[in-house]
Amino acid sequence: MRASVAGCRMSVGALLNGLLVSVVAALLWKYSKLSEHAALLEEELHMTRQSQELSQAHIDYHVALQALQEHGTRMVCTGKMHTDRVCRFDYLCYCSEAEEFVFFHSNSSVMLPNLGSRRFQPALLDLSSVEDHNTQYFNFLELPAAALKFMPKPVFVPDVTLIINRFNPDNLMHVFHDDLIPAFYTMKQYSDLDDEARLVFMEGWSEGPHFDLYRLLSSKQPLLKEQLKNFGKLMCFTKSYVGLSKMTTWYQYGFVQPQGPKANMLVSGNEIRQFARALMEKMNITTNVEKDGGSAEDEKERKDDYVVVFSRSTTRLILNEAELIMALAQEFQMRVVTVSLEEQSFPSIVQVISGASVLVSMHGAQLITSLFLPRGAAVVELFPFAVNPEQYTPYKTLATLPGMDLHYISWRNTKEENTITHPDRPWEQGGIAHLEKEEQERILESRDVPRHLCCRNPEWLFRIYQDTLVDIPSFLEALKEGLKTKPSVKKSKPASTVHPGRVRQPQCQTSVQTTNEAKLTVSWQIPWNLKYLKVREVKYEVWIQEQGENTYMPYILPQQNYTFSENIKPFTTYLVWVRCIFNKNLLGPFADVLMCRT
Repeated sequence: MRASVAGCRMSVGALLNGLLVSVVAALLWKYSKLSEHAALLEEELHMTRQSQELSQAHIDYHVALQALQEHGTRMVCTGKMHTDRVCRFDYLCYCSEAEEFVFFHSNSSVMLPNLGSRRFQPALLDLSSVEDHNTQYFNFLELPAAALKFMPKPVFVPDVTLIINRFNPDNLMHVFHDDLIPAFYTMKQYSDLDDEARLVFMEGWSEGPHFDLYRLLSSKQPLLKEQLKNFGKLMCFTKSYVGLSKMTTWYQYGFVQPQGPKANMLVSGNEIRQFARALMEKMNITTNVEKDGGSAEDEKERKDDYVVVFSRSTTRLILNEAELIMALAQEFQMRVVTVSLEEQSFPSIVQVISGASVLVSMHGAQLITSLFLPRGAAVVELFPFAVNPEQYTPYKTLATLPGMDLHYISWRNTKEENTITHPDRPWEQGGIAHLEKEEQERILESRDVPRHLCCRNPEWLFRIYQDTLVDIPSFLEALKEGLKTKPSVKKSKPASTVHPGRVRQPQCQTSVQTTNEAKLTVSWQIPWNLKYLKVREVKYEVWIQEQGENTYMPYILPQQNYTFSENIKPFTTYLVWVRCIFNKNLLGPFADVLMCRT
């Protein structure tokens, strides 16, 4: 009996011990889970804080992470080719360790266009506005969203971002032509790329001397590639646009063929001037009414017409700058002002140029500031010895864009004794001492740099970095000759670029005169928009083609009906097209084709 009681007590004791162990284990497990949950919360808070370091915008880290894990990355692009494509991404990520963008796949991912391996032929898109340059290609790596479990916790960027490459941020021409103007109009293209959007530059350059200009595009500080690693190993952009519109570029730099204007320019001076005005507002620069506005009294009161001379202090110098300034002042009876990128702030230079009548400068990146000149002003570009102005025309092309309304004049040094060369400088500043003696002699004897590709042609660099003693008589002669064709300030008005609409109610009538003769009469009404326009000259173009033939006869007519008899055969069907033309070169669309049977 006592033994059974003792056994019972032992069983109860063992049971209690077992229960105690279970309770303790459960408590420890719960504590462990709570600790783990707390650690996860703390990590999420930390990642949220890192996201907030990037932006003031609020982000719910858990919601963002869940969206990435469940939905992955989504991409929709515009453009058929990599050279004209801009893509919008949701949750595009960047791994700073691998220096690669990452597309995470899930069942909800979207990839349009879905190119497969064609995405690497040669790339998804160009990150720069410089077309099809192999250092500017963009692509991404692909991973399943499940791989996120094994990767560092992502930092989310809540801002809408524009991810691009700057092409050459040390050079002012490249800054404007390749970066600022394309970025400005890319941001206009997409409504959520507003003043609160953030720019991300992935080319790997440091800020450079003109970074303040990039800051003008957005109220947010731009991010450099080098800075991304400071925010974590994996960054995910909640909404981003990648790539730049190329519609505003007007010049190609000679990577495939010698440099020159782009073959199919899509921009006019009106868009360039709108950009210039927007940038000036950002720089708090106010100007007088542009010179094409105002009355005759305003013209008389404008006593402060002046000439601006760009001064360079290190390379490509004007050796007799003071003499040149005196000659300009005496010839035009105007004040002459000098500006210098090395010595003045950029806004102060723009303030001066925006009111100038004439801008004079050696060939160089500083001439891009001519886009801030008022309408009717003249741009005078000086070229060193042996450099042909017709072969290097980025600023001539800009000045002569329709709607830019600037007058362009070039002067070239033709006297070898008026040039100072620098053969012993580094090659990138025109030095040729590193070349074979025979090649050095050939360059020294050359009188005209032959057309060449970009970017290290030693003869081009040797000549373009010369210093020049400007021959004052020939310079003034070129200037006076060029200004003869300059329209007066009062008459300089923005060029009209309004195109005619389709002609209305086109119709044809035919008659057979004899077995060998017939007549075809074509008539139409004026385009609808013409009644609201003042157009200097209105003409009509008519094309007539015999059915089944490959050629047509074109006619330019001043009236709205005409009877054709020459080359018109009896019992024949003719196809007839009619369109309107304003001022010789503003072509309207053709009306629907007419089928006319004689």
